[in-house]
Amino acid sequence: MKKPEKELTTEQKIKRRNFISFTLFGAYAAAAYGGWRWLYKSPDETAGVTAGAHKPLRKALNKTELFFRRLTFNENHLVKTYPREMAAKKIRHNSDIGSEGKLPPDNWKLQVKKANGETLQITLDELMKLPKTEITYDFKCVEGWDQISHWEGVSFRDFIKHYNLDTEAKMGYVGLETPDKQYYVGIDMPSAIHPQTLLAYQMNDELLNGNHGQPLRLIIPVKYGIKNLKRIGTITFSNNRPRDYWAEQGYDYYSGL
Repeated sequence: MKKPEKELTTEQKIKRRNFISFTLFGAYAAAAYGGWRWLYKSPDETAGVTAGAHKPLRKALNKTELFFRRLTFNENHLVKTYPREMAAKKIRHNSDIGSEGKLPPDNWKLQVKKANGETLQITLDELMKLPKTEITYDFKCVEGWDQISHWEGVSFRDFIKHYNLDTEAKMGYVGLETPDKQYYVGIDMPSAIHPQTLLAYQMNDELLNGNHGQPLRLIIPVKYGIKNLKRIGTITFSNNRPRDYWAEQGYDYYSGL
């Protein structure tokens, strides 16, 4: 006859649960460490439009981009906006790569390279004659901070329409570079023509004066700040990814929110 099992005491039950918990935690920690070591020792990606990341990480970033572009991005999904009075009066200032010092509008023209080889040269006065669009939204930085700010300029959609860039808008990407070519970004076309994307020339009702771009910058609310190029010198269009400053340093090319 089988002897009845002895019932565990409360203390024994606690010890058993602790043992199981610590065992599972140890297994998880070992797996996590092993995964980290594997990623750390994995080969770097081949340098090109993107660089600086390990191959598995770049592959994961690219898969994430496809997920967002195909399943979650929608031009009808607008970034949350705020009342004008909620905008910060003093805007946080970060990097000046490619936009050091001041560049008065009289010494600047926007270069737009069309698909047929023609290059448009557009002054700030010409841009300011187009319908003005304003937005107050929460600007987000990859460093983890955010700030509600107010911007004014030309909707990129209106810009495309006014300068008859419909052929270019059918391409996959927009490339933007500073006049000195020290800072450059590549933007997927759906994000570029999102209804909230601006070519901005004013902040808090004043012309940009240098710290936050001058005389024209990109404001693209569906992207992190690293994509919001501060001083636009050249705009190009292509079906291949244009070069991108931070993607060459190992960051996510898409950088979407």
